[in-house]
Amino acid sequence: MGGEQLVAMSRVRVDIEIDATPDEVWAHLADVTAHTEWMRDATTIRLLGEQRDGVGTRYECDTKVGPLTLTDVMEIIDWRPGVAMGVRHEGVVTGAGLFTLTPIDLDRRTRFAWTEELRFPWWLAGTLGATIGGRTVLSSIWNNNLKELKRLVEGAAVS
Repeated sequence: MGGEQLVAMSRVRVDIEIDATPDEVWAHLADVTAHTEWMRDATTIRLLGEQRDGVGTRYECDTKVGPLTLTDVMEIIDWRPGVAMGVRHEGVVTGAGLFTLTPIDLDRRTRFAWTEELRFPWWLAGTLGATIGGRTVLSSIWNNNLKELKRLVEGAAVS
């Protein structure tokens, strides 16, 4: 293998319908430091620099999945208010993620889709697969995250 490091790739997509407009959902996404309010696997988010939003915003996210804890370094690479937010993962785990907001029911409801394409180093891929079931567990965690986001957004819309 001549010094190559094997990498495992995982592509995960989850989605949910939220009883709120895309702009109302976006209001809960725009502050990336507040993502810990609905992402159970994200324990702490620290901005890297003064920029707080938009393309080029960089941050560290302490992530805990089962027994695994790591710091994910991310940069926002797509920022379309009310439509989409994309990130590039630059830490131990690399790849890209995208949140998309699609209006449904004459713009009264929103389909929130979350897609991630991640590459894990060989040493983490084996641990991830053995300890948490890989893609199945990530889908489960992220589906629960979206249920929490739905609860937060719909609760705010009622207030």
